[in-house]
Amino acid sequence: MVSKNTICLWFDGTALEAATFYAATFPDSTVQAEHRAPSDFPSGKQGDVLTVEFTVMGIPCLGLNGGPAFKHSEAFSFQVATDDQAETDRLWNAIVGNGGQASDCGWCKDKWGLSWQITPRVLTEAFNSPDPGVAKRAFEAMMTMSKIDVAAIEAAVRG
Repeated sequence: MVSKNTICLWFDGTALEAATFYAATFPDSTVQAEHRAPSDFPSGKQGDVLTVEFTVMGIPCLGLNGGPAFKHSEAFSFQVATDDQAETDRLWNAIVGNGGQASDCGWCKDKWGLSWQITPRVLTEAFNSPDPGVAKRAFEAMMTMSKIDVAAIEAAVRG
């Protein structure tokens, strides 16, 4: 069944590689289908992979091999809620260690330029605390981090 809303992500010939990586890295992620071009097109030839249908953590996506004209930016990202430091480390390290790039405050970028926020639930819960002091301490701790350190956020919450 075709989803009513699908995220379309533009790639420069690497949609299948990216989709396969996402399916192997994130739970509830799969590659459903690849579609090959029925004829030549501006950035490829007949028979090249044109689109890839996949899901990332249950979110339907379409990878389009549209060529080099458009690049990913931080204006779009996947935010992944993690349950503990082990899950945070596994996902962060998979992205950054596979040709990606670390950034600040739990953000990183994969080798295709797609941005990810690897966000432990404890951080989100602290930000939503009815105690403004908890939110402030957690926020200030996060601002010093690249990959989020769950123990440091928990310590900030405790004060």
